Amino acid sequence: MPVKPRVKERRLPLHVHISVLFTLLLLLTGVVLGLFNYHQTTQIILSSSSQLFNQMREEVEADLQHTYQPIRHLLSLLALDKGSQVNDSYLRMEMLPLFAQALNDNPKLASLYLGYPDGDFFMVRPLRTERLKGIFDAPAQAAFQVWSIDRNGSARPVSESQYFDEKLEPISRRQNLSESYDPRTRPWYKMALESGQQVTTEPYVFFSTGDVGTTLARITQNQVVIGADLTLHDLSATLARHKVTPSTEVVLFSPNGSAIAYPDTSRLIIQNDGMHLAKVEQLSPALGELFQRGLQQDRQGSIKLANNRWQLSYSNLTEGGPNGLRLALLAPEDELLADAYRIRWQSAMITLGILLLCIPLGWMMSRSIVRPLRALVDEAEAIRSFNFDRPASARSMVLEVDQLAVAMAKMKDTLASFLDITASLSAETRFDALLRRVLKETVDLSGASGGLLYLRDSSTGHLEPHGLFLNHEQHNLEEHRIPGFAANDPRLPDWLQHTAQGGASQVLSLGFDQAEGFQSLLSTLDSPRVHVVSSGLHNRQGETLGVLILLHRDTGEAADQEMISPERIAFVEAVSGVAALCIESQRLLEQQKKLLDAFIQLIAGAIDAKSPYTGGHCQRVPELTLMLAQAAADSEEAPFRDYQPNDEEWEALHIAAWLHDCGKVTVPEYVVDKATKLETICDRIHEVRMRFEVLKRDAWIAYWQGLATGGEAASLGALRDEMLATLDDEFAFIARCNLGGEAMADADLERLRTIATRTWTRTLDDRLGVSWEENQRQARTPAPALPVQEALLSDKPEHLLERPASELIADDNPWGFKLDVPQYKLNRGEVYNLGIARGTLTNEERFIINGHMVQTIRMLSYLPFPKHLANVAEIAGGHHEKMDGTGYPKRLKREDMSLPARMMAIADIFEALTAVDRPYKKGKTLTESLNIMAGMCRGAHVDPELFGLFIQAEIYQTYAERYLRADQIDSVDKAAILAKAGLA
Repeated sequence: MPVKPRVKERRLPLHVHISVLFTLLLLLTGVVLGLFNYHQTTQIILSSSSQLFNQMREEVEADLQHTYQPIRHLLSLLALDKGSQVNDSYLRMEMLPLFAQALNDNPKLASLYLGYPDGDFFMVRPLRTERLKGIFDAPAQAAFQVWSIDRNGSARPVSESQYFDEKLEPISRRQNLSESYDPRTRPWYKMALESGQQVTTEPYVFFSTGDVGTTLARITQNQVVIGADLTLHDLSATLARHKVTPSTEVVLFSPNGSAIAYPDTSRLIIQNDGMHLAKVEQLSPALGELFQRGLQQDRQGSIKLANNRWQLSYSNLTEGGPNGLRLALLAPEDELLADAYRIRWQSAMITLGILLLCIPLGWMMSRSIVRPLRALVDEAEAIRSFNFDRPASARSMVLEVDQLAVAMAKMKDTLASFLDITASLSAETRFDALLRRVLKETVDLSGASGGLLYLRDSSTGHLEPHGLFLNHEQHNLEEHRIPGFAANDPRLPDWLQHTAQGGASQVLSLGFDQAEGFQSLLSTLDSPRVHVVSSGLHNRQGETLGVLILLHRDTGEAADQEMISPERIAFVEAVSGVAALCIESQRLLEQQKKLLDAFIQLIAGAIDAKSPYTGGHCQRVPELTLMLAQAAADSEEAPFRDYQPNDEEWEALHIAAWLHDCGKVTVPEYVVDKATKLETICDRIHEVRMRFEVLKRDAWIAYWQGLATGGEAASLGALRDEMLATLDDEFAFIARCNLGGEAMADADLERLRTIATRTWTRTLDDRLGVSWEENQRQARTPAPALPVQEALLSDKPEHLLERPASELIADDNPWGFKLDVPQYKLNRGEVYNLGIARGTLTNEERFIINGHMVQTIRMLSYLPFPKHLANVAEIAGGHHEKMDGTGYPKRLKREDMSLPARMMAIADIFEALTAVDRPYKKGKTLTESLNIMAGMCRGAHVDPELFGLFIQAEIYQTYAERYLRADQIDSVDKAAILAKAGLA
C-alpha cells in the first residue's frame, strides 16, 4: 500500500503574532502621556508661580516706594518752611495747619514732629481711631494731638499735650508734670544729625501706639531735625492678598531677622518686657530654617525646608531702612502641584480603564503562544532538575517556538548522555578500569564502530595504546599488533601526531592502503574504509594526556556524515575533556597517595632514627598489625565474620599503623633511652662515684692526720680499712640500685636512705658555672656558707622542675584524655630516682613517655584527613588502652574501641616484648613474650578474641621468621598459651 505523502504543516513566523504586544504598547503610551502631561502641567504651574512671585515682589516694592517716597518729599518741603526754625513754642503753633494738612494727605503718617538742639520738641499726631484716642486719653471730638516740650534752658522742662478738632479748634490742654522725653537721645535725631541727610530708621514697634512702623527724618539749616513716623500696617495686608496656597508663608523682614509684615498681624508683636517685633524663626519652622541659611542674593526655585519641599522667592529690597528689607515667599510644592497630581491620577485611571478593557482580548490572543512556551519552560525546569524522563513539548504554530522545542529535545538528549558518561567515569576509582570505561562509554555514546585509546608519557612523550573496542567488544592490543610511537617516531601518522601535540581534533577517511599499522582494525570491522575522528585528551593546564580515536564504518549513507558532523565532534570533544579530567585526577590521586605514604614512612623512619634503641619499631608494628588484620578478614569465626575492610579501610589502617607513635617526636631522647635510674643527658652515677672517692680520700686523710698527732698506727689502719670497705660496699649497692633490673625491696629502700644521710664536705660554690634556669631553681633556698656538709645522696629543691601551664590538661579537654598528671614535670632527686621500685623511670618520666600517645592523638586530630580516613586518630591512639578501662590516655574500655585499634595494641605489645634494641632489657623469646601477653589477656589488658586469633593463625611465627633472631624463636605450646590466657 503506497504511503500517503505527509502534508507539510504551515508554520507562521513570530511577527504574525506581534499584535499581542499592543496591550503593552497601550500601557506604555498611557504611562508616557501621563508622565508628559504631569511634567508639562508641573512646569506651567511652577512658571506661573514664578511670575506670580515676581508680580508680588514688584507690588510690595512699589507699595514701599509709594509709602516712603511721598514722606521724603514732604520732609524736604517742610524743612524749607521758616516756621520750623523758630524757637518760641507759641510761634511753633503756626506749623499746626501745615502739619495737619500733611497728615490728612498721607494716611500712613502716624505723626510729624520737630526736634531742636536745645531739647525742645514739637509733634502733631492725628487721632484717626478710637483706639488712639483711648491710648492718649483724648476727648471724643479730638482729631489731632499737639505735644510740645519747652526747656527754656531750665532743668525742668515744660511739657503739655493739646487736643484740636478737625477744624483745628482747641478742645483741651493737659500739662505733663514729669516729662522724661528728650528728642536728642532718639535714634532718628542722632542719625539725621550725623548723616546731614534724610535718614530712615530700622522698623520698630512704636512705644506709644504699639504700631509697627519706621521713622524718616532730616536736618534743617538750624540743626533742627524734622521727623515723621510712618506705619507699615498696610504692608501686612498687601502680603495677605498674595497667599498663593493656604499654607503659603510670606514675610517682609529686616536683615537682623525682625518681621516687619506678615499676613497674621497678631503674631508680629511680642509682649516680653515691652513690645518687640517677632523674629522670623518664631513665625514658622520653614521661615526660621530659611533665615538660618543666611541667603545673600535674590533667589527663586525649589528648596527643602522643615522636611518639606517649597517653591521659594527671596528678594532684597532697598527701601525700608538703612540696610533695606528682605521679602521671602514660600509655597509648599504639594499644594502648588495639586492640579498636576490630579491630572496624573486621572491619566493613570484612564490608562488603567483602557487597559482593563483590552486585557481579555490580549489574553485570548496570547494563549496560543504562551501554551507551548509554558511547556518549554516546564521542560527546561525538568532539565535543570536533571529529570530527562519528561516527554517532549508539544509543537507550536509559531515557527521560532517550534524550532526552540526541537532544539530543546536535542539538548535534553545530549545532556542526558553527557551526564550519564560523566557520572559513570567519575564513579570509577581504579585507573585501568577507568581507561576501559572511558573508551567503552565514548564509543557507545558516539555510535562509533570502534575506538582506540592512546596515553602519552609526560616525561618522554611516548604514545602507548591502552585500550581497544571493536564491535562493542574489548579486544587485545597485542593480537592486533597496535603500535606505540616515540615522540619523534617517523612512523607516527600526521593525523595522530597533530592531535598528540595539542592540535585540534582531526576528521579524515582512511582506506586499507593508507592505514599502515592499523589494517587489522579495518579487517575486524569488515570495512575497506573508515571515518576516523582523532580527539586529544587535555588536562586543566592544556597539556595533552593522550588521544582518543573513534572509527566509523564508511557505508556511503547520509548517516555517515552525521557521525562526523561538527556537532557530533564537539560532543566527542566535551566527553574527551571529562575523560581527560578523570584520568588526570586518578593519576594525581595515585601520586598523592604515594607521596603521603612516603611521607608517613619518612616520619616513622625519623622517629625510629631518633633513638638507636627503638629503631625499626614504627616500621615493624605496621607489618604485624596488617598481618593480624588480614587474618581477621580471612577468618570465618563469629567475632570476625563481619570484618571485611574495603580499600579505603585498609588505607586508613595502614596510615594509622605507620603513625601510631608519631607523638614520640616530642619525647626527649634522654627519657626514652634512660638506661639507668640516675641517667639524664648523662649518667649521674659518675658524680655519685666521685663523692665516694672523696669520702675514701677523707678516710686516708683521717688516718694520716691521726698518725701525725701520735695515734696508734694499727688501730687507725683498722678504722681506715673498715671505712674503705664500707664505702666500697655501699657504692656497689648504689650502683646495683642504679641499674633498675630488679624490683627494690623495702630493706633496700631503707638502706638507700641510710647511705644517703652520710655527708661529705663541699668547699666550692655549686651555683657557679650553671645555667640561668638552674640558678633560678637554686634560688628557692638561700646559699649556705662554705665549706658545707652535704648529704651523700640528696633530693634538693632545684631537682624539681615545675610543669608549665601549657602542659596541663583540663578534665573537659576536647580529646577525652583522662590522665593523672604529676605535679612536677621532672624530679631529678637522687634518692627519689634511685628509689624507683621497678625499672628506671620515675612517675614524671613515665608520664612524659606515655604522653607520646597524647601528642599522637592531638597531632593526628589536627590533620585534615578526608572522610574515609577520619578514624586514623582513633586507631593510632588506642594501642595503649586496656580492655578493662585502666589504660591511657582515654581509659577506654573494649566496647569503646574499634577492632583495628585493639589490633594495634596487640601488635605494639608483641613487638616491644620481642625487640632486641631496648636499653633496659633484652629481647624475649616467643614463649616468654606470649606467656606475658597471655597474662595480660587474662588481666583484661588486651582483647582476648584477637589474642586467640593471633595464636591460632600463628602470626607470631610469621613475624618471628622475618624479624627475630634465631635464639628468640623457640617452640611454642599454643594450647598452654591459650589455657593461660583463659581461652582454652
